[in-house]
Amino acid sequence: MALKTSFYNNVTEAGVDEAGRGCLAGPVVAAAVILPRRFRHPGLNDSKKLTAGQRLKIREDILGAAVSWHVAFVPNTIIDEINILRATWKAMHEALSHLSPCPGHIIVDGNRFLQYDKIPFTAIIRGDGLYSSIAAASVLAKTARDEYMQSIHDEFPHYGWNQNMGYPTRGHRSAIEKHGITPYHRRSFSLTDSQMKLDFGK
Repeated sequence: MALKTSFYNNVTEAGVDEAGRGCLAGPVVAAAVILPRRFRHPGLNDSKKLTAGQRLKIREDILGAAVSWHVAFVPNTIIDEINILRATWKAMHEALSHLSPCPGHIIVDGNRFLQYDKIPFTAIIRGDGLYSSIAAASVLAKTARDEYMQSIHDEFPHYGWNQNMGYPTRGHRSAIEKHGITPYHRRSFSLTDSQMKLDFGK
């Protein structure tokens, strides 16, 4: 099924999505994208349904066609201070703040959103599989975050961030139990006493 090009046809619309919300380590990353009104891409979809290679190829097509786009990072330290939901909205707002022109309507993947700059918005459950601009934001956020996690993998290779990207896989949790946590880990995310014994951040 082809993705829809817009929620409203008569306004400049931005799609917004995030990556890394459920991870144990690393930042939460959000992207905001304004696509041309008639933009269509046969391979574009929810980034979770694409392979890494497909995401990278489609990312280049998005960047080449987008009217405006931006990717924003909120680090794990801020996530621990304000909680993951607020950190996600912070990243989304930061991404939106860099768009030009300013959108007249925002569509966001999910069921909740904190309004940005009094701009009307619509939160859409599984919107990244329904609307092109949200799917595009999904791809940009996911690829940017994956590249970041791969870039810090060599600092702490025990955790397999080049493969699990910081998500709570069995191998990642086992590495935390064995080696403790790093400065990139989210201390507010279900880290047990045994996991806190060895802390590279102290």
